Order: sequence, then C-alpha cells, then structure tokens
Amino acid sequence: MRSFVQEFKNETDESLVALAQRGDSAATEELLLRYKNAVLARARKFFLAGGETDDLVQEGMIGLYTAICVYDPTAGKRFKNFAYLCVTRRIYDALRIAGRHVGPSEELDPDSVESGDSPEAFLIDDESTREIQTKLMKVLSDFEFRVMTMYLDGMSYREICEATGKPLKSVDNALGRARRKLQVAFSDKS
Repeated sequence: MRSFVQEFKNETDESLVALAQRGDSAATEELLLRYKNAVLARARKFFLAGGETDDLVQEGMIGLYTAICVYDPTAGKRFKNFAYLCVTRRIYDALRIAGRHVGPSEELDPDSVESGDSPEAFLIDDESTREIQTKLMKVLSDFEFRVMTMYLDGMSYREICEATGKPLKSVDNALGRARRKLQVAFSDKS
C-alpha cells in the first residue's frame, strides 16, 4: 500500500479527483481522508432522531464519494465547494427521511456559495443529488452498497470483514466491483 501522505501531499483536490475518476483508488482514499474531518464537523451540527451522529457521518461520506465520482471541473466550481454541497445535501436528505424539518435558512451555507450561483442552479443540483442517490441504490448490490458505505465511513478492510462476517477476498472483490460499477454509471451521460 502506498504512502498517501507523502505521495499526494502537494496534489490539488482537483488533480486527485481526476486521478480517482480514472480508477486510482489511492487518490480516492486520499480525498476521503482529507475531507473526513469536514464531514464529521458538518454531521455533528445535527441530531438524527433514532440515529446517531455516526449515521449522519456515514451519509456525509457517501455524499463525498459521490462528489468524487461526478465532479466536473468544466462546471466552474471548485471541488471543495462541490463536495461541501454534496455532503450537506446528503445529510439533509437523511434528516428529511427521518422526519426532521430542515428550514430554508439551513439549506445553504453562505461560505459554500460562489458568485453567479442562482436559485435555479441549486434546484438543479438538488435534483442531480437525488438522481445520484437513486443510481447508487440501483447500480450496487446490497452487499456492495453495505461494504462501500462501511469503507466510506472509514472502516478498515479487517473491520468490514468482522462486521459482515465475510472473508477479506469477498470484501475486496465487492469494493472493486462497486468502484467499477460506479465509474461506469457516472461516466454514462445518457
């Protein structure tokens, strides 16, 4: 396993995303590590009835992974802002599903809004987020989704094996299949 800290220390988020979208799992892991504390901080601002902060962190990490998969540098947004929006919307969706109202004042953080963004753009982004979540559920098998979610939550392969009761090879294969399926699903523009 490569040393992420040294190898990617001077890489920009955007260059890591480009590597990740070409299948470099080390670049993906580096991005997930870079943003994990931001996801945790965002999730801690909320309480999920019947759930825990860990559930919201998990949702946020799924939003972050989605951002890595679908980020388009030609859209004019920095990856950091795009990732923040994906993470926030994923957490808000979890809160809505759990029955907690998220008011308009909580919808967008002014720090995440770049000049030129219109309300229409945010509505389109929100619809895109729902499409992405639906696609994830359709594309991945239950086991692949579970394993990917645990992986994005920061669990090691060994911890995932213990949690699922599956051997390392099964977990590794499921993560590999999930990555390939997601790359195909999100590269298909139709």
